[in-house]
Amino acid sequence: MVTNSYSTSFSLGIRFLHVHFREPIYGIYGFVRFADEIVDTFHEYDKKALLDEFRKDTFLAISRGISLNPVLNSFQKVVNDYKIDHTLIDTFLKSMEMDLDKKAYDVNGYKEYILGSAEVVGLMCLKVFVKADEKMYRELTPYAMALGSAFQKINFLRDLHADYLGMGRVYFPNVELTELDPETKAALEDDIEIDFNKGLEGIKLLPKDSRFGVYVAYIYYRKLFNKIKSLHPERILEERIRIPNSQKMALFASSYVRHSLNLL
Repeated sequence: MVTNSYSTSFSLGIRFLHVHFREPIYGIYGFVRFADEIVDTFHEYDKKALLDEFRKDTFLAISRGISLNPVLNSFQKVVNDYKIDHTLIDTFLKSMEMDLDKKAYDVNGYKEYILGSAEVVGLMCLKVFVKADEKMYRELTPYAMALGSAFQKINFLRDLHADYLGMGRVYFPNVELTELDPETKAALEDDIEIDFNKGLEGIKLLPKDSRFGVYVAYIYYRKLFNKIKSLHPERILEERIRIPNSQKMALFASSYVRHSLNLL
């Protein structure tokens, strides 16, 4: 319910996973989404206190193997079933904590934030996709991190309007958004392209029953990225860039054909 309410793209992508992966990925998404909502939308409450409580409840649920919070109960089951490293969870929550008071990032802060907010989430999902196979997990770790990084950086570009004008956040280091020019935008896009290409290499190495669902997410973000690349910097500062649902369905259909014909 959480996934379907917040993201049509991820909801559709998850449906293309083998059925035994769907509940675990829903569990991870629900956990990540709730933490993100605490720092992004609970403006009238003490966000730090809520996030601290969420962290405490998360690890209590994992240690007990149960929680009365249905989102945390789903997440603890994924963590325990697939032996997800607790440091990944802690790293993610630290990035969420950075959003409480950080408004601008230097290069090191930017890398730290992406590691926690995206790369470790990719690793949580990878642990599910390889069914906790440690050898395959280690081999695919750099690719999963690169794909998570690419997705997050595209989100930063897509959400420039809301992040900067709505919350005063600037994630890209050494970038003055009020004077974002085509050259700076192109440099950001070149950096994303590197992560994207490495991520696609990793998708091709995934087990077949998880490969297509991840490829669908990749294709959606590729379409979004290409649309952002085609726009002038002023445009992405004025609105949140979207892909219409009709186009998403067409993308998913063409992706299925390519996957079926081994044309990835």
